[in-house]
Amino acid sequence: MLRGGTVARRFTILYATGFLGSGIVLLALTHLVSGVRLSAPAPPSTGVPGGPSDLAAARQEIRDLQTQLADLHGQQQDRWVVASLVALVVTAGLSLLLGRVLAGRVLRPLRLITAATRRISAENLHERLAVTGPADEVKELADTVDGLLERLESSFVAQRRFVGNASHELRTPLATMRASLDVAVAKPEPAAQTLALAGRLRTELDRVDHLLDGFLLLARAEHGAFADRTLLSLGELAREALGARAPDIAAKALALRTEVRSAAWTRGGAALLSRLVQNLVDNAIVHNEESGWIRVTADGDGSGARLVVETGGRVLDQGEVDRLGRPFERLGTARTGSEGSSGLGLSIVAAIVAAHGGRLVLRPVRRAACASR
Repeated sequence: MLRGGTVARRFTILYATGFLGSGIVLLALTHLVSGVRLSAPAPPSTGVPGGPSDLAAARQEIRDLQTQLADLHGQQQDRWVVASLVALVVTAGLSLLLGRVLAGRVLRPLRLITAATRRISAENLHERLAVTGPADEVKELADTVDGLLERLESSFVAQRRFVGNASHELRTPLATMRASLDVAVAKPEPAAQTLALAGRLRTELDRVDHLLDGFLLLARAEHGAFADRTLLSLGELAREALGARAPDIAAKALALRTEVRSAAWTRGGAALLSRLVQNLVDNAIVHNEESGWIRVTADGDGSGARLVVETGGRVLDQGEVDRLGRPFERLGTARTGSEGSSGLGLSIVAAIVAAHGGRLVLRPVRRAACASR
């Protein structure tokens, strides 16, 4: 049966309207032609045997016959009109049914192309529609989509290759600069200015290294370039992340409350999901107030899992919260930021959630971040 689509409805209505319009015109012409009457000439008034009385009787009989014929013709016309209306109604139903069937046959290749295109994602860009058939408009559309997929695949491959090369090429000069600093500091009795400069450079190198890690992880998540899908517990990942940041939580005297249920299982990349939880926990700690609070909830229903991280601190409005998922977006600091922040934390979370088919919800109520799948 044809699915209720806008194009299908338009095609059905257009076909039925054209079919009915032609039927109405044909019936109207038939009605006009059948309504033409041919009048017979009056009988001669002379040469009738039997005298005037016989002539008058004959004329009266003719008039009676004409009246009967007129009545019979009117009845036939009424029956013809009723039959025409019934035929028009039946034709209307048949035209709608036929239009629906024809629309289904015409649009079936397009539905197949749509379904195949939806199945193709960043992980299987090598697949093609490969529609066979005559060289018509539908095949031309399918070939165009195949060409677009080929260009997208080439672009993704080139971008992934660039990410890999950048990871190698950028880390090499960073390692060289760190080694040079270590050599300068290791000299006998280094100057105080040299030690201070080395400390500042190490800090900046750590920030560059952290930013590079963020770039690479963001690119990896956005491209879905991970094959280590396994069954993981978001609750266990949350416990590990909170345990690793326990000294920072204690330093700020944050009240911690966790609600982890055993059903919080999901399937995905272990490294990416671990980084997702770590970023949410880090965000809750760094952007919190002294003696504040953190609440972490993990649950699921068997088909997916949900992780909710709520924090204290300044209450934000929805406009500010909507910006937090973008790269390099910070609130209350300059674009370059401070405290070693790269400005990629929540944007990495959003990319990882999207790569796993989930949804990231940022709400201004108590500065809550919720990731679900």
